[in-house]
Amino acid sequence: MRGKNQSSVSQFLLLGLPTQPEHQGMFFALFLGMYLTTVLGNLLIILLIRLDSRLHTPMYFFLSHLAFSDVSFSSVTVPKMLMNMQTQHLLISYVGCISQVYFFILFVCLDNFLLAVMAYDRYVAICHPLHYTTIMRKELCILLVAGSWFFSCAHALLHTLLLSCLSFCADNAIPHFFCDLTALLKLTCSDTSFNELVIFTEGGVFAFLTLSAILGSYIRIGVTILRVPSIKRICKALSTCGSHIFVVFLYYGTLAMIYFFPSSNNSKVKDIIASVMHTVVTPMLNPFIYSLRNRDMKLALGILYKRGIIFAK
Repeated sequence: MRGKNQSSVSQFLLLGLPTQPEHQGMFFALFLGMYLTTVLGNLLIILLIRLDSRLHTPMYFFLSHLAFSDVSFSSVTVPKMLMNMQTQHLLISYVGCISQVYFFILFVCLDNFLLAVMAYDRYVAICHPLHYTTIMRKELCILLVAGSWFFSCAHALLHTLLLSCLSFCADNAIPHFFCDLTALLKLTCSDTSFNELVIFTEGGVFAFLTLSAILGSYIRIGVTILRVPSIKRICKALSTCGSHIFVVFLYYGTLAMIYFFPSSNNSKVKDIIASVMHTVVTPMLNPFIYSLRNRDMKLALGILYKRGIIFAK
């Protein structure tokens, strides 16, 4: 994988969270609870969508993929962080670090695409309700999700291959709790100008396209509602889009904290806190956001609970 520019570094040192040793146990219990909540909450959403035929609609089809992406995204970084906190074994192999970079980029990009696809679905539902079933047919939904996976894999593979061509010399300490691409670029003793150019151009294009799709969809929704404004239409639009809008703000807000608003003082601590929000907190909150505000999800959960009681008897 490393080719001619094989790195002299076979392992990296993950310095982890900037916490005091006496607080490690408390943070371990906290993040373990949050991770288990993330996994169980998102898997419950997938299970409900699979079991309840009323949830076999495009919106919930996309939501099930977003839930799977959130579980995978959190699982890329959190288990390793928890193991490091518990065992104090902070090393990660070169191959393990590169693999973590690949899957981290993959699921970040997949979340971007799925949020854009869900925004388009909401646009069609509100602006073209009579043609919704015709436009959002099963074939298109599968194509949108498959395209999201394909471009996310290609995006992650490009940046991972470029990273694997770099050489890493003496310094192997990563001031983070996972193998972050930008942190690794700072450790390399190779020229990173091409890597940075690709991140800025290709990564910028992906981010611009997905964010434009989301903003464009909601601008069209807003224009459609304001043409004939009424309290009933506004409330219906908010009930339809409210959860998605909240997730979008939460997702892009944490990304903006990491990449667009660097601080001069304690920037590493700020980046780590923002990364924790992005990789741990956001995937955990998504099931609550989509289930607590959604009547169909709560109804499906009630039916599943009653079935469980009946089977237990």
